[in-house]
Amino acid sequence: MCGIAGFLDFQCAVDEAKAQSIVRSMADRLYHRGPDDSGVWCDAGVTVALAHRRLSIHDLNPSGHQPMISASSRYVIIFNGEIYNFQTLREELTHGSKEEGMQWRGHSDTEVMLAAIDQWGLDKAVQRFDGMFAFALWDRKKRQLHLVRDRMGEKPLYYGWLDTTLVFASELAALKVHPGWCAQINRDSLALYMRHNYVPAPYSIYSGIYKLSAGCRLTISIDHPTSGVGFCPHPVVDDGVGFSPVSYWSARSAVEAGEARPFTGNESEATKSLDTLLRGVVKRQMSADVPLGAFLSGGIDSSLIVALMQSQSMEPVKTFTIGFNEAEYNEAIHAKRVADHLGTDHTELYVSPQQAMAVIPQLPALYSEPFSDSSQIPTFLVSQMAKQAVTVSLSGDGGDELFAGYNRYFWGRAIWKRIGWMPLWVRHAVARLLKVVPPQNWDFLFKLLSFVLPSRLQQRQAGDKLHKLAEILDVATPEAMYLRLVSHWKDPASIILGGGEPRTVLTDASQWAELPDFTQRMMFLDMVSYLPDDILVKVDRASMGVSLESRVPMLDHRVVEFAATIPLSMKIRGGESKWLLRQVLYQYVPKALIERPKMGFGVPIDHWLRGPLRDWAEALLNEQRLRDEGFFNPEPIRNIWAEHLGGRHNWQYYLWDVLMFQAWLENEKNG
Repeated sequence: MCGIAGFLDFQCAVDEAKAQSIVRSMADRLYHRGPDDSGVWCDAGVTVALAHRRLSIHDLNPSGHQPMISASSRYVIIFNGEIYNFQTLREELTHGSKEEGMQWRGHSDTEVMLAAIDQWGLDKAVQRFDGMFAFALWDRKKRQLHLVRDRMGEKPLYYGWLDTTLVFASELAALKVHPGWCAQINRDSLALYMRHNYVPAPYSIYSGIYKLSAGCRLTISIDHPTSGVGFCPHPVVDDGVGFSPVSYWSARSAVEAGEARPFTGNESEATKSLDTLLRGVVKRQMSADVPLGAFLSGGIDSSLIVALMQSQSMEPVKTFTIGFNEAEYNEAIHAKRVADHLGTDHTELYVSPQQAMAVIPQLPALYSEPFSDSSQIPTFLVSQMAKQAVTVSLSGDGGDELFAGYNRYFWGRAIWKRIGWMPLWVRHAVARLLKVVPPQNWDFLFKLLSFVLPSRLQQRQAGDKLHKLAEILDVATPEAMYLRLVSHWKDPASIILGGGEPRTVLTDASQWAELPDFTQRMMFLDMVSYLPDDILVKVDRASMGVSLESRVPMLDHRVVEFAATIPLSMKIRGGESKWLLRQVLYQYVPKALIERPKMGFGVPIDHWLRGPLRDWAEALLNEQRLRDEGFFNPEPIRNIWAEHLGGRHNWQYYLWDVLMFQAWLENEKNG
């Protein structure tokens, strides 16, 4: 795992010494991603500059140094990530090379990547790479720069044009060091952020700066100079020229292929096939020349990954868990039971509210653009703890999206069945009636009637749930209901001054996979938006913020493609989510240790905002400050802040969106 940065100056306006100085400064902003080594390379003939920060995982000696030049001298690469099948590729290249007796300089996956590209060409080589990666490849012969990102978007890659210079890096912070930096905050991206709590690809918070979408390659030629005017960042299958990102693999194709050719075996055969596949993937991802461990929450996904690791290890696997004294947020007890059963070398850290809140000032710099998934706090803390003992940690992320783990997969289809038949005007009327009564009044009414209500209707926070129901009653389609379910601010344009939402995969039906079931469509949309732009961003920035490599076995493309063939009836069954994953897990961990309600990996932001964070929040939400900065309409923000403080409504997610943008903006102003 590393950090990469570079630029391509179409005007060749910078001499080599100056180019090296600039690109080295860019890479220095990525020190946390690669503290072990650094390097720069510039082409003397054209102004292309590449820089690298290295976190050594394989081949710890200098032969793994980057930027690395291929044996043919044609290609130069800077690479962030891991190629898990590099040993297999190395063997194949050794015995099938064009030149007999291929000589290897070291044992790194980077050298194997270059040899594969030399031997098979870039497009064929990328199809052979199993791993997580973001890399820049300079082709000295064709005078082309290729930017490539892994299939599921595990590793980040930002790029954009500063006048006639193309810049790119693992994080936005590196781009800002370039002397040509002049990008402005994009209010349309801000509107997207307020809906989702993240800025979805291909956009970034800055105008003209983009994220390379998952499974894409972008090729730019020095002989066809461009300033980015008219550039479309949305992926295409193949534009024939290279002025748009080209998709070499897509989740859409994978799920449509799985639907067309479903798994034909029975439940026992599916369980065995998934077990065999995951065992192989986990074994491959346990390869490292540095200490390795795993995050363990005690839930289905992380418990399965740890179980597969421990079953293939001669030594106790190092596992790590964060605990909280607030019972509704504490998973440490469950993780400890699983760890004891599996015999891992388990470490847990109980975090006080003060320790957790101490992370908040670090978040704006850590994420480099607005990001407000509050589980970023415990994710950073568990990464920080793990780094004290290991350099690589495996996680269970991806299981929910692939095997139907989120509650909305249960209730989304059920709710639509119950409301979809009703005329829209009737649903509008019911929604208005539900909203007339404040949430706290609904809570009081349910409490008053608790002795006569059946147990299934006795709900905690009934008022909030009824208001959420009201918000989805007046939608016209199930997909519109899904967008409401995953949205924070339902109408961002009402609070962003001068901002409107551009199209995304969630609003552009032409990008949706053709799937017969609404639940499957929700899973697909989560896989291509929430997973890469929230979950994987959160894990990458939190872990790399402490120079820890995080690996995600569930997102091996073979697992993704296999999961797509599994019928929904093997994912949701008998009121249970992730049914097939559970069957695999029960071979290693008793059912009694796993069966419990799903817990989010969160922190009590709602209580903190009314207590120890109140003054901090009040300063950021000050009405005059909001007016002076000119991004928000203050009135709706001040209204929900008052309702939250008064206990009339829990607006934690809406408020955290605003607060994280405000904190990020303050960090920007302070440099």
